[in-house]
Amino acid sequence: MLHRFRQVIRSTGGRNIMVGVFLLLSATVFAQMPFGVEEEIEAPKELADFFSLTVTQFDFVFVTRLVINLVSMILLIRFVYYRVARRHDFFFTFFMFNLVIFIITTLLNSSSGFSIGAAFGLFAIFALLRYRTEDIAARDMTYLFMSITIGLISSINQGSVLEILIVNGIILAAAFLIEGNILIRPEFVKTVEYENVELIRPDRRPELLEDLRMRTGLPVHKVDVRRIDYLRDIAVIKIYYHGGPD
Repeated sequence: MLHRFRQVIRSTGGRNIMVGVFLLLSATVFAQMPFGVEEEIEAPKELADFFSLTVTQFDFVFVTRLVINLVSMILLIRFVYYRVARRHDFFFTFFMFNLVIFIITTLLNSSSGFSIGAAFGLFAIFALLRYRTEDIAARDMTYLFMSITIGLISSINQGSVLEILIVNGIILAAAFLIEGNILIRPEFVKTVEYENVELIRPDRRPELLEDLRMRTGLPVHKVDVRRIDYLRDIAVIKIYYHGGPD
C-alpha cells in the first residue's frame, strides 16, 4: 500500500496538497481495517442525534490540549525559528500543518478508535509528500516535521497534561539549545555568482575568502564552488558564514 502511495506522489509531483489530504484520509481508513475483513460502516444510532446541536468532542480536555499545542507552536516558531531564520513565508505552513494534524487526529481518535500507529502512518504520508514546488532547506523541513510532531503529541497522547508539557518542553528545549547559539554556532548558506574566476583556485582560497568578506560584509569562513562558466567568466559558489541571516 505504501508503494502505491509513493507511485501516486511521484506521478503528481507533490504539487497538489489535496492529493495529500486524500491519501491521509485513505491511509487512516485502511489502517483501521484488517486485510480480508470487510467491516460494515455503522450509521448513527438516531438521525436526531446526528443533527442535534449537542457538542460532544470539543470539551475541556480538547481546549486544554489545543492551548498547549498553540503555545508550544508560538514558542517554537516565533521565539526559536524566526529569531534565527528571520523568515515569514513558512509561518502559515508550520501553523496550519500543525493545526490540521491536531484537529484530524483528535476527532478520529475520539470517534473511531484512531490508533497511535495510524497517527504516525499519517505522519509518514506527509513525509512522503514533501514540497516539490521549490527548494526547501533541511532546517525548514525539520521545523515542519517538528510542527507535525507537536500536533500529534498534543492530540493523541494518553497521559496527563503534565506529560504532554514535558514532551513538548523537551522538543522546544532541544531546538532552543541547538539553534540558540548555545551548543553550536548557527551556520547559514548563500549561493552567489562570482566573476573573479582567478580566485577560485585552491591555492588562492584565502584571497577568495577575504574578497567575499569585503564584498558581502558577512563573516564568510568556507566556500564551495558549484559551477564554473568560462564563457561568461563567472562561477556559482556557495558561501558559508556564522551569525544571523541578513
